Amino acid sequence: GIENAPLPTHPLRVETRTARMRVLALVLLGRHVYAFYLPGVAPREYKVGEKVELKVNKLTSIHTQLPYDYYSHRFCKPHGGVKTSAENLGEFLSGDRIENSPYLLFMRRDQYCNVLCQVKLDAGHTAQFKRSIDESYHHNWIVDNIPAASVIDTEAFVTTSYSRGFPVGYYDRVAGKHYLYNHASIVIEYHEAVPNGNRIVGFYVEPFSINHAFVAKATWDGKHAAPPLETCSNTEPMELKRAKDRGLALTKAIKIIYTYDIVWKPSNIKWASRWDIYLSMDNAVPKIVHWFSIINSLMIVLCLTVMIAIILARNLRRDISQYNRLPLDEDIDPAANEETGWKLVHQDVFRPPKTCPMLLCVFIGSGVQVLVMAFATIAFAAVGFISPSNRGSLMFVMLLLFVLMGAFAGYHCARIYKTFKGQRWQRATLATATLFPGGSFFVFVGLDLALASYQGSTGAVPMSTLVTLLCLWFGISVPLVFLGAYLGFRKEPIEFPVKYSNIPRPIPAAPWYLGTSFTIAIGGVLPFGACFVELFFILSSMWMDQYYYVFGFTFLVFAILMITCAEITIVLLYFQLCAEDYLWWWRAFLTSGSTAAYVFLYSTFYFSKLESNLPITYFLFFGYMSIISFGIFLFTGTIGLYAALWFNIVIFRSIKVD
Repeated sequence: GIENAPLPTHPLRVETRTARMRVLALVLLGRHVYAFYLPGVAPREYKVGEKVELKVNKLTSIHTQLPYDYYSHRFCKPHGGVKTSAENLGEFLSGDRIENSPYLLFMRRDQYCNVLCQVKLDAGHTAQFKRSIDESYHHNWIVDNIPAASVIDTEAFVTTSYSRGFPVGYYDRVAGKHYLYNHASIVIEYHEAVPNGNRIVGFYVEPFSINHAFVAKATWDGKHAAPPLETCSNTEPMELKRAKDRGLALTKAIKIIYTYDIVWKPSNIKWASRWDIYLSMDNAVPKIVHWFSIINSLMIVLCLTVMIAIILARNLRRDISQYNRLPLDEDIDPAANEETGWKLVHQDVFRPPKTCPMLLCVFIGSGVQVLVMAFATIAFAAVGFISPSNRGSLMFVMLLLFVLMGAFAGYHCARIYKTFKGQRWQRATLATATLFPGGSFFVFVGLDLALASYQGSTGAVPMSTLVTLLCLWFGISVPLVFLGAYLGFRKEPIEFPVKYSNIPRPIPAAPWYLGTSFTIAIGGVLPFGACFVELFFILSSMWMDQYYYVFGFTFLVFAILMITCAEITIVLLYFQLCAEDYLWWWRAFLTSGSTAAYVFLYSTFYFSKLESNLPITYFLFFGYMSIISFGIFLFTGTIGLYAALWFNIVIFRSIKVD
């Protein structure tokens, strides 16, 4: 028929048909992209009665920072054996160990008082549980890739927590006893997107401590069906009034019966919005707090900008006009034409530093690498490409970007080193490729060995992960650093507006407030003040197991931090040059780099929130914070040095030099 007739092959019609096909493909692609949740994975739809898998992750404590494998404690194990889920590099580095569980869940099938297993605790197991309760260890369960929120019901109030999972048990100070949570009341919310297509949008666990007993004091061998329990009902979920005064107190030797309920509740929450309540922690931290941080930072930037504007518009313009004035004018006072201030150092200001010039180049290269990595990571997270449902994705992206940014490190190190007329660029490049990543790796390995001494801890990464890190370092990062150094050393050195003399000019004594130590000490105050509010939430995410996903605010604060580092360095540099002190290379780097010292000091204050008394917690916290602070030192110092270099080139290019 007509529908099967071949189309004419006129060129214009062929192009028209091709254009239409392209438009149709773009429309379909747009629908395809819109149908998926950008920060996550594709939704999974369950039919009524279909099995839903409940997985368990590590046991965690904010007080010890020492994660343990879930089955290192006496919990019920799956009948087919424990199986570990596939994990990415970021999950291994975070200590995650996701495993299967014996809990049987079926979509929209309520179950009550299901007996899971019965285990016997000896004195060692009891002591282990008591220690875990004292150290506030929490379960971390996962259903359909979302974590369990904790619902703690007491006579006074009901507390819902969307971070850190639910506790292993609790300690009754009045009775002086430890109670173990052995009954889990599981509530799962679902949204029926299509007929018989149910999507999980919420997951809550309310734990109870119940000293279970079988009806008529029956016994159970664990092989056959369990007899009914007299302590819970198989027709309704567990309630506080039933569990009251029947808590399971831990004694030296005790039998524990683990049970659970499962309740399915319909919800109007869309699948794409199911993470919102976790990320906002049920609006526990209002957005106005983050806006306060932004406004606080902007005020600091505004003050510094006004100061720089005054320097540029008044002092510098007056100085430059005076320096460039022709001496033939009759109305010129000879005393007024005498050179003073920063112009006197024009023959020395671009003199390479005498103290460790290669080390400064290495710091600059490493700082550029960390800066570009941090900027790209925050930008990707701000637009939603790093999902909270993909555990370990943030750490994996940071690690991958750092490795790929090695070319930037090598290029900037070699370019500055050539400007300093250095000849051993291979040694400088090798130091750039090994200084920061090598130091971080050795600290990490030392902490890993300390964690490995704790049996059952998942904090120690496997040897295969360490080999992977070494392959990324020497197989990708180091070659890229040398490639960037090769390209940078082939470039011409940075051209300065004036040349430096052969004989250095003597530097007069400066007042105490222009001394090196004082300017470096105050140089990091304002940049730290611009970011310390957001820094609190970032540290809470790292050490308190809280979610942090307001990367839009983080991006703004990071941009303000860079501007503040540049501006405070320029202001202090101007005062330094006016004092006829031209040794600015290291001082400019250290002035803004001192921000890291305040970050580390603030972290020592924050450490008190962990309330820990274990030596391993001190090692972990201050070991990782040392790596982070050194990285901040590198990129903030690099920002300050490049800002100072730009400022010097601009002002000395504007004057006439004899």
